[in-house]
Amino acid sequence: MAALRNYFYALLGAILLLTFSCKEQNKPLEPSLEPTDSVVHHATGFNVVHYPNYTELEVLSPWPGAEKKYRYALVPKEKLASITLPSDRFDAIVGTPVEKIVVTSTTHIAPIETLGELDAIVGFPHTDYISSPNARKRIADGHIKNLGMNELLNTEMVLLLNPEMVVGFSISEVNSAYDMIQRAGMPVVYNGDWAEQTPLGKAEWIKFFAPFFQKEQMADSIFNKIEDSYNQAKALALKAKTKPTVFTGGLYKDVWYVAGGNSWMAQFLKDANADYLWGDTAETGSIGLGLESVLDKAQHADYWFNPSSQISYDELAEVNAHHTQFDAFTTRKIYSNAIEKGATGGIVFYEMAPQRPDLVLKDFIAILHPELLPNHTLHFIKPLN
Repeated sequence: MAALRNYFYALLGAILLLTFSCKEQNKPLEPSLEPTDSVVHHATGFNVVHYPNYTELEVLSPWPGAEKKYRYALVPKEKLASITLPSDRFDAIVGTPVEKIVVTSTTHIAPIETLGELDAIVGFPHTDYISSPNARKRIADGHIKNLGMNELLNTEMVLLLNPEMVVGFSISEVNSAYDMIQRAGMPVVYNGDWAEQTPLGKAEWIKFFAPFFQKEQMADSIFNKIEDSYNQAKALALKAKTKPTVFTGGLYKDVWYVAGGNSWMAQFLKDANADYLWGDTAETGSIGLGLESVLDKAQHADYWFNPSSQISYDELAEVNAHHTQFDAFTTRKIYSNAIEKGATGGIVFYEMAPQRPDLVLKDFIAILHPELLPNHTLHFIKPLN
């Protein structure tokens, strides 16, 4: 009888333990008191918070003026079946590490390749825009499929590829292709790296991609080196004895677009110790002006950067004869970020420069203050032909 009673108590204890264990597994997870591993210092558009069993990725600004913040739970795949997350808190739940993804902007290519995860990319809209030699080889070998255009994404092809997630680029919350993909049960994770306004802020988005591959420490190390390199170059520029005057942009349908004073490009010029003629404006994007006003203010500027799509002096003169009136045209001091192109015409600057702002800054310093970096080879900003 005692043996039977002991067996009964043991069985009851096992049942209670199993019940308690199931409740423990399925209850919402509590935040960790430990500090986050991946601290975001410069980027303003996202944040990373680590919990005991998952990582929360919050996208604060997927596009300028966005009213909604997007939250994503990144859960190790081995824990997906054993935990329950509050469904009303997250826009998507993604198992990590991710092995198959679709990306939608060339700015997504460089950080993923830098993390050593290029093989995870299985689809991209309009693959001709991609410049990375390694990515181009994967396209040629059929490993990265062309998905049409971003605004008209081939959703049937996306579903056929069956990626674990789509990294979305959008200028608003209205995107029928993404809506269809999400209705099919596939996570769409918005990325807003393009909306950042500082060079280091853009580069720090490598920390956005890292948690999907469980490579936060690697991303931190990579970014820290870029940050140090950038700050060293910025300090070097302050040693220049001159501060050349510069202006940017060119005509597009009779409107001249110059970089706003709080834009990404203006920050490069400021850190390169240049006197940017529109540096005191408040705009974070471009400013549309008439040719006459630009000529009045910048005719005698020392340098002219990024004159639209023209990459030679002959092209500039042919497009508009007034271009020849600028001193920078006469002295051959015009430089462009559109000269270096990939094998299928993609502009290397727009794909790779956001990930390597230190090299962009060194390009500007070598051009504006050649005595400071006499042996520097230009990577992104190059003289017109």
